[in-house]
Amino acid sequence: MQDQLNIALIQSDLVWENPKQNRKNFSEKIKSIAKAVDVIVLPEMFSTGFTMNVEAVAETMDGKTVTWMQKKALKTGAAIVGSLIILEKDKYYNRLLFVEPSGVITVYDKRHTFTLAGEDKVYAAGNEKVIISYKDWKICPLVCYDLRFPVWARNIEDYDVLLYVANWPKSRIIAWDALLKARSIENMCYTIGLNRVGLDDAQNEYSGNSAVYDVLGNAITHIKPNREQVEIVVLERNHINYYRNKLKFLHDKDVFSLK
Repeated sequence: MQDQLNIALIQSDLVWENPKQNRKNFSEKIKSIAKAVDVIVLPEMFSTGFTMNVEAVAETMDGKTVTWMQKKALKTGAAIVGSLIILEKDKYYNRLLFVEPSGVITVYDKRHTFTLAGEDKVYAAGNEKVIISYKDWKICPLVCYDLRFPVWARNIEDYDVLLYVANWPKSRIIAWDALLKARSIENMCYTIGLNRVGLDDAQNEYSGNSAVYDVLGNAITHIKPNREQVEIVVLERNHINYYRNKLKFLHDKDVFSLK
């Protein structure tokens, strides 16, 4: 059993609707990671930015960006995770991909499409919560707007890590900070939130505020807002086990099912 999980967070600007340039930029940032890590986290829609212009930039599961993720995972020995615009069976999805060095891909389709931006009119919503088992760690991957819905994230599977990739605007960043911390505390897990920086084509500003919180809600990263940055954080299994066994808050959780 692996007692530590080394996570590289890449907080980055994105080039609007330009998968080729974004792949190039992230290749350089991945190359800059100086030590071996287990997981490399990229933002939501990392190849395009948060666009509704799906017909121009959507890819398939055998497209160039998925292939790029597989090659980078194999080369680095780390799982690569981020979301893409995927066309499948005549529907578009905001799909998170967790690509392992072996080539195995686990997918999660964003459940809560962002109605304020019209995402619900363009993208099909997912309906399956996914738990990834990787190096003896259980990871629950979610996407951006999912953060506002704690019932969907509730830790009924005894997962270790809750992972959000996002394009969360600066104008509502207070909510991002508060909800990431809350998700850690209520689920007694590590919570990772990886957000982009910069401006998109509609002049929406993104400040990043990427962070990792421990079981008690303490921030354990030092990523600066409003700048591109790569940071490595180490997750400790003993931290999870100690506080879950000591406090036992998850033993008192409500039992429910989603329909």
